[in-house]
Parts: sequence; structure tokens; C-alpha cells
Amino acid sequence: MPRQTPRLAVLVLAVLALVLTACSADEKEPERGAPRSLDGDWAGVIEVPGAPIDVGITFAGGGARITIPAQGLSDAELTDVRTTRTDVAFAAPQVSPDATFAGTYSSSTDRITGELSAGGQTLGVRLERGKVAAPKRPQEPATPFPYRVQAVTFDAGEVTIAGTLTTPEGTGPYPAVVLLTGAGAQDRDEQGFGHKPFLVLSDALTRAGYAVLRTDDRGVGGTSGSDADATYDDLTADALAMTDFLRERSEIDPERIGLLGHSQGGYLAPLAASRAPDKVAFVVLLAGPAQTGCEVLTYQGRAQLELRQAPAEELRASDESTQRLCDLLERGDLDGARALLREGADAVTPTMAAQTTYDPEPALRALDVPTLAIYGEKDIQVPPSLNAAPMRRFLQDNGDATVHVAEGVNHLMQPAASGLPDEYAQITTTIDPGVLSDLTTWLQEHVPLA
Repeated sequence: MPRQTPRLAVLVLAVLALVLTACSADEKEPERGAPRSLDGDWAGVIEVPGAPIDVGITFAGGGARITIPAQGLSDAELTDVRTTRTDVAFAAPQVSPDATFAGTYSSSTDRITGELSAGGQTLGVRLERGKVAAPKRPQEPATPFPYRVQAVTFDAGEVTIAGTLTTPEGTGPYPAVVLLTGAGAQDRDEQGFGHKPFLVLSDALTRAGYAVLRTDDRGVGGTSGSDADATYDDLTADALAMTDFLRERSEIDPERIGLLGHSQGGYLAPLAASRAPDKVAFVVLLAGPAQTGCEVLTYQGRAQLELRQAPAEELRASDESTQRLCDLLERGDLDGARALLREGADAVTPTMAAQTTYDPEPALRALDVPTLAIYGEKDIQVPPSLNAAPMRRFLQDNGDATVHVAEGVNHLMQPAASGLPDEYAQITTTIDPGVLSDLTTWLQEHVPLA
């Protein structure tokens, strides 16, 4: 699969840009002639080498929408749509900011073929009439659920948070788990790569007897505010507002509410617990970094280059650029960081700055509640080789801490072959059943049901 190799990578769960990054095609004028209606549904594949991705396009009234199930992209509006008797072209900013498609329609075969391109890379596209099929996700739960599902909203300072609370049948009170997403603005299901890991996780935990609260991040779904403008003070305050909301509910045991954080959520859960230890009874970290944000950034920048066997001087240049970025962010110089990144300037936000300058050690050392940290053996975003040992060291004074490396599992906790992000959308399993079993067993032993 083609990969971009940015000089500076940001710690994010979602790396969709690696899967489909495409450049602007030559700006030729489409053939003039009487327009032929392409209205209706078209389905086909984007020809990513070794891992073709299903895609659907719907043309209607001169416009068009794109669906890429494996990327969680549904009915996104395309721009600059142009069709003639034989030519088809459009821009796809939701796929990549500069993504464009240029192709041809054949009336004899009733097919559209062309190329999705950007950034010097091109991917072939083939389309025939029909609707694109949803990806197989056998773990996603279907109604009727053997538990209660409630849409909830509550305030966190000036922000209104929206989410879903699932509770076992009965009156309780039940222990509860608050789910904290990885980096980037994500919905309550932590949807990405065609998977909904927090939906699967909440289903498994609620079936096991635990209430679960999962929420939209700031600026997503029903939650107000902006994730990009949020500091770690803001995000930890949001997490504690979630525990406060649960503590007021009669079906929840206020003394048995814990935080489960994935990826960046693994930074935020211990930080929130350290700031309000009376509100957090246990902590679970899935792929939670033990390195500083700058160390993670440096590693991920090198990893991208090493994947394409970049020369040593390029690796050194990457390290130096990352360190300059870290120094600027440490000083609070966001404008300087944007100038350094130039094309990636939009990535420099208060949240990115907080993430890059964060050191998890103090909060981890302060944890004195039952704590479970799980890493994926094949995680190449937060690799256990760099994080498991320091995590054990930081938790060594915690009388009830477990650090576990799950065999054959990637950053999303999926069973994986290589662990590369290329695989995320192609794997049908959303969360490895062994990880779900380990997690529920640990909870039953450390946070037993009443």
C-alpha cells in the first residue's frame, strides 16, 4: 500500500491518510459533449496494492457522494464534480485534502475507470453500477440487546457532552467503566477503519455486568466545543465530568467507577485519576504510552522512514526536525511550530501541543488504584518494546498493577499479521477475543460485581 512519509508524525489512533493519500491529477478540461446521466449508485474498488478497498459513489443531480466502508466514510459530499459523455472527474477532500479523481465512462461496458491521485501517488479505481457492500464486522452487536441503552447528555463546564450509557438489566448499583478515546476528534464508538471498537467493548463489558459510558469527543456528534482547541486540562476535566455524571445516578455504584483509555486515552486516564483520586476506583490502559509525547513523536517519525528503508542521514534529519518541533511546543511557540511544519501547519493545535509535551511518568507513579495496562505485541504505533518496561517501572509502587503484552495483537487490539496500519481496515475482527477475555476477567477479579 502506498504510504506517505511525513517528516513529522503525530501520535494518533487514526492514520487514514496513510491508506488513501492521493495528489491532484493533471488539470485537463473534460471532453465537451452532451452529458450522459450517471445518476445512481456505483460500486467498485480502489486498487491499493495487495489490499484493494471497496468504494461506492452515488451520482445525483449533478453532484456526487462517496462511501468507503473500510474507512468509516459514508455519503461524504464530493466537490468539483464534472461529467461529460465519456469523462468523469471530482475532488474528494474527505479522503485527502487534495485528493482528485479523473476517469472515463464506457457506455459499451457501463463502467467507470480512472485514478484517484494526490501527493505524487496514484491508485486505480474501477466502478460498476450497484451499491457498495458494508464490511464484515462479526463482533458488532445487533438488537435486541440484553441490557439497557440510553442516550445521555450532561455539562462539563461550558461544554455539553453527549454519549451512550449501557447498563445491565436490574436495579444495580453497578460498577461502571468510562471509555476515553485515542487522539483526534472521534465519536463515541471510536469509529475508524470501518470498525467501532468502543461499541464492541461496551457490549462485552455490559454483558459481563458492568455499566459503560462512551461519549463523543469535543466537536463530534452531539458534543459541543472543539477537540483541536482543547488542552489536557480540558480533556481531563471532561473525563472527570463523566465520572461526576455517573456518581449521581442511582443505578451506578459511585465507589466503583473507573477509566479505560485507549492510546492517547491512556495518557488521560491516569492524569485524571491523579487529579481526583476519590472519583476513580480503577484504571485500564489499552496501548497507553509510557513514553513522553516527544519520544513517541520521534519514534513514529523514524518508523515511517524505516518502512521505506530511508538512508541514515534522512533518519537523523527526521530526529532533528522532531526535536526542534518539540522544543518549540515546549516553549508554547505554536506559530513557530507551524512555520517549521509548513504543509503540516494545520496539525499544530493546542491538543497536539499538549500531547507532544506530555510526560506520563508523574501521573502513572501517583496511581494507587487497581491498574491494568495491555499492549499489543504487534503494535507499531505504541510498541511494547519501548513502553512495557517503563510502564512496569512507573507502576512498581502500585500494589495492584498488571502490565500485559497480548500476543499477535496490533494497536487497535486486533489479531494482526504485520501490525501495520494498512491491515486495520482489512481485519474483520474489531477486538481480539483474548483481549476482551483478559479485560473482563481482570475486572471481575479486581472490581467484582456486588
